Amino acid sequence: MNTFDAQAFLDSAGVAREIVAYRRSETIFSQGDAGDTVIYIQKGGVKLSARSKTGREAIVAMLGPGDFVGEGCLAGQSVRMATATAMTPTTALLIDKNEMFRVLHAEHALSDRFIEYMLSRNVRIEEDLIDQLFNSSEKRLARTLLLLARYGKQDRPQRILPKISQARLAEMVGTTRSHVSAFMNKFKRLGFIEDGRAGLKINTSLLNVVLHD
Repeated sequence: MNTFDAQAFLDSAGVAREIVAYRRSETIFSQGDAGDTVIYIQKGGVKLSARSKTGREAIVAMLGPGDFVGEGCLAGQSVRMATATAMTPTTALLIDKNEMFRVLHAEHALSDRFIEYMLSRNVRIEEDLIDQLFNSSEKRLARTLLLLARYGKQDRPQRILPKISQARLAEMVGTTRSHVSAFMNKFKRLGFIEDGRAGLKINTSLLNVVLHD
């Protein structure tokens, strides 16, 4: 899949946009906020989470460079259905939804790439749902680490993950911190992941955990 060409978008004449830098753990928008902008992630990572009326929180998605956030406003969502939080220092491009409509109608090449992106995103959501329903927490953790490492992207996987707590991983996977700790120790022992000064190195051999029945 060709990712959305941010530079082409930035170079489009008259595009009204704002580039914003977010600190780690800073809220980009909250569940219930007005949905009036589309956000394109240029650098960093974003967690999407939703909270029920009883206060229970669920991780909806983990997004990185080349991904959009808040595009539901283009489909008539007047308020945000989830909260977007920067997982690492993040730089994002904010585009007013009316401006996004204008550019997508005017720039057919961009429109085609955006549609391709959204179809791919829907496939990813289906895969995430199936993962939650049928896979063990060990497989879900392995898949989460691979996704965070951008495995399978056309651009080169980053492979080195910035420091992320086991409690945060447990939230993303939907399991306990003790289970995450046990699985991480197992992955290290088998050489699938390695601790380093820069962060956690994810080796492609971790894919074996996901593929193994």
